[in-house]
Amino acid sequence: MPINKFNLIIIILSLIIVSCGGEKETFTTKQADIDYDILLRGDNKKISYVNKVRPVLEKRCIVCHGCYDAPCQLKMTSIEGIKRGANPKSVYDGERLTQAKPTRLFLDAHTDEEWRKKGFHSVLNENTGTENEIAENNIRHSVLYKMLRLKQLNPQPKVGMIDDSFDLSLSRKQTCPTLDKFGEYEKKFPTQGMPFGMPNLSDEEYHILVKWISQGLPDDSNNVIPQSTLSQIKKWETFLNKRDFKHQLFSRYLYEHLILGHIHFKNANNREFFQLVRSYTPPGQAIKVIATTRPFDNPGVDKFYYRLKYFKSSIVDKTHVVYEFSDKRMKRYQELFFTEDYNITKLPSYSPEIATNPIKAFAEMPVNSRYKFLLDDSKFFIEGFIKGPVCRGQVALNVIEDNFWVLFMSPEKLRVNNDMQYMAQMSNTLNLPAQDGNTLNIFKIWTKYWNNQKKYMASRQGDYEKIAKINLDQAMQYLWDGSDSMDKNNRSLTIYRHFDSASVKQGLLGDYPESAWVLDYPILERIHYLLVAGYDVYGNVGHQLNTRIYMDFLRMEAENNFLAFIPVSHRKKLQDSWYVGIRQDVKKYFEQPKQWLNHEVVEGYKTEDPQRELYMKLEERMVTSIDNFDYLNRCESEKCKKTKITDIDYHIKRLDKIKGKILQVFPDVSYVKVIKEKNNQAYTLIRNKAYKNISFILDSVEKRDRSLDTLSVYKGILGSYPNFFYVVREENIEKFADTVIAIRNRDDYERFVSIYGVRRTSSKFWKEADWFNEAFAKQDPIGYGIFDLNRYNNR
Repeated sequence: MPINKFNLIIIILSLIIVSCGGEKETFTTKQADIDYDILLRGDNKKISYVNKVRPVLEKRCIVCHGCYDAPCQLKMTSIEGIKRGANPKSVYDGERLTQAKPTRLFLDAHTDEEWRKKGFHSVLNENTGTENEIAENNIRHSVLYKMLRLKQLNPQPKVGMIDDSFDLSLSRKQTCPTLDKFGEYEKKFPTQGMPFGMPNLSDEEYHILVKWISQGLPDDSNNVIPQSTLSQIKKWETFLNKRDFKHQLFSRYLYEHLILGHIHFKNANNREFFQLVRSYTPPGQAIKVIATTRPFDNPGVDKFYYRLKYFKSSIVDKTHVVYEFSDKRMKRYQELFFTEDYNITKLPSYSPEIATNPIKAFAEMPVNSRYKFLLDDSKFFIEGFIKGPVCRGQVALNVIEDNFWVLFMSPEKLRVNNDMQYMAQMSNTLNLPAQDGNTLNIFKIWTKYWNNQKKYMASRQGDYEKIAKINLDQAMQYLWDGSDSMDKNNRSLTIYRHFDSASVKQGLLGDYPESAWVLDYPILERIHYLLVAGYDVYGNVGHQLNTRIYMDFLRMEAENNFLAFIPVSHRKKLQDSWYVGIRQDVKKYFEQPKQWLNHEVVEGYKTEDPQRELYMKLEERMVTSIDNFDYLNRCESEKCKKTKITDIDYHIKRLDKIKGKILQVFPDVSYVKVIKEKNNQAYTLIRNKAYKNISFILDSVEKRDRSLDTLSVYKGILGSYPNFFYVVREENIEKFADTVIAIRNRDDYERFVSIYGVRRTSSKFWKEADWFNEAFAKQDPIGYGIFDLNRYNNR
C-alpha cells in the first residue's frame, strides 16, 4: 500500500490507539477512520440530545436498559443514569441474607463520587485532557463507546437464530467490564457488544451516539414547565400542605398510595408527568427529596412538605402507572374526606407496628371513603403490584393465575367496607409482614400472621352466615357497578399474566377464565401495602418469602369471596380444581375454615354449570357500554358479527381455539402486525399457562399441567415485554391462521416462524419494533411507555 499522507495519518492514529488506554485494542484501521471522522467532521456544534440522541437511546438502548433489572444496573432512561454508570451486583437476588443498600436513581445518591462509593463504575471518560484532546479521550476512555464499537466490529448473523452458546436468559451471569478490563472482555466476548443480542445500529444511529459521547453528553433539554402546569402544581401543593389534622392525615394517605404513580394533569402535554414526594423544602424552593426506603418510613424531621417533582426520565411501560390530577379529582377528594363529619384526634405514629398497617394508621378516616378512593382508580392500584418496581415480578405474580377477572364488593354492602368501629377492632388481625422488616424468621407467616388471618376469617364467617338467601339477580347488588365513581370502567378488570410480568385491562375480556377474584376494602388495601408501599425490591430472602406467602392469604380470600356466589353443591369441587397438583401443598400449611363452604347464600341457578351462569350474569351487570365491550371475544349475534368483526378479526380470533400442550412452543406474549392498504393493525397473542403450583414459592414453575394451556387474543397492544413479533399481509391472514392452527410440533412452529416471524437476527427487527412502539403510542397517548426487549425470544 503506498504510504501517502492520508494512509500515514491512519497508521499513526491506529498506533496511538493500540499504545494508549492500558490494554491492547482490536480497533481496526477502518473503524478508526470512520469513528475519528465522526469525531472531527464538520463544525463543533453540539449535537442535540432532545432531537437526535434521545430518540436513538429510547429505540435502541432503553429497550434493554430501562428498569431495575437493566444489565449491570446501567439505566439509560436519563443522562444521569448513564453518568451513574454500571454495577455488577444484581438488584434481583432471591437468596441474599441481608438487605441490600438501595441504589435508586435520583434518590440514593446524586454525585459521581457518591455513586462510586455505592459500587458503580463509570462507562464514560473520566480522564482530563487539553481542549483538543478531550473529545478524543471521551471515546478512547469510554466503556459505553467501546461496547457500541465492539458490536459494529462484530455484527451478529442476519438470518436464523443466534447460536445457543450466546446466553440470552434473564438469569445469565452479568459481565460488567471496567475500562481497564475491557481488553479481556472483548477477547472473551467479541460478539457481545451493544445492542446485546440484537441487530446492529444503523450507521446513522451509531454516528449520533459516538458524536454525543465524544462531546461529553451535552444536554439541551430545558424541562421548562408551562405556566398552566405551574399553576396546577401550586394549587395542589397548597392543598396537600394544609396543616390541620384532616389535611395532614389525608395527604399522608394519598402519598403512601401514589408512591409509584406518574401523575398527569388533565389537558397537559401527553408526556408530562410528576411524582408526589416528601421534601425537606417547602413549595417555592427547589425540591430536596426525603429518600426513605418505604413511603411510610419515618421522614426523620418534624416538618416536611408534599411536593410534585417533574419526572424527567424516558417513560418505560413496565413502570408507567398513570394517575390523573384535575379539578374534578380535587372535588372528589373534598367529597370523600372533608365533607363527612368526623374528627382526627391525633396523627398516627411512624413506628413499624402502626405505619405498616393502613387499617391501624388511618383508623380515624372513614372506611367507606377510603374504599371509594381505591375503587375510583382500581386499575391504577392493581397495576401498582402488577407493574411497579418489580421488573421481575415473581414475588407478586407467582401466586396468581395466568388469566382471571377481578370484581369488587359494593361499598354499601358488608361492614368491612363501611364500619369504622368494626375495622378498628379487627386491625390487629390484619398486620402485614413489613412490620418485621428484613427478618429471616419466615415461620412467623405460619404462626403469627396465619393465626391472625384465621381469626379474621372466623369473624367474617359470622357476618357471612347472617346474610339471608338471595337469588342471582339480587346477588349482583353485592358487586360494585361503578356508580358514584371517577371512572365506571374500573368496576371490572381482566388480568393476563406473562410469566414474571402481567397486564391489567378494564372490562371483562377474553374467554371465561378458570377463576375470578372479588375484592373488598381490606383485601384491596392490604394488596397495596404488601406489594407496593411495603415491598422492598432490595430486601432479603426473608422479606421476599414473607411477602410472597402473605399474598397467598389475600388471593385465597379473594377467591373465596367469588366462590360465595356459587352454590354449595359446586363450591368445593370448583375450589379443589384450583388446588390440584403441587398447588395442593398450600392446604398443608394454610388450612382454611370450612364452615362457609356449606352455607348457601345465592340460589336460583338454572344450569349444572353455575360458574358459567354467574359469568354471564356478571357480563349483564358490568358490560353495559361500548367502552368496555370486547367485540373480538363477545360478538355473538349476527348483527354484531356483520357490523363489528372484520375478516382479519375473524381469522385472528380463530387462534384462541388452540389449547393444550402444543402451546408450549408459543411465546408468552407475541405481537402480530397485519399489513393493510391503510392503517396497519396490531393484535396480541397471549399464552395462558395452567399453573397448579403457584401457591408455593419453593416449587418449580415448570411442574404444571400443560394440557390445560390456552391462548387469548387481544385487538391492540398488550404487555410490557413482547416475546416475539409476527408480520402478515392482510391478503394472507387466512393462510396465517390456518398455518398456526396446523402446528403440531416444534418443527412446524419453526417453519411458521421462517415465514411470518421476526427473529432477533432479522434485518427488519428494529423497523418492526419501532412500528409496534408507535402503534402503542397511538393506542394510548398518555398511558404508553417503551417496551422492554430483554425477554425477546431466540426462535
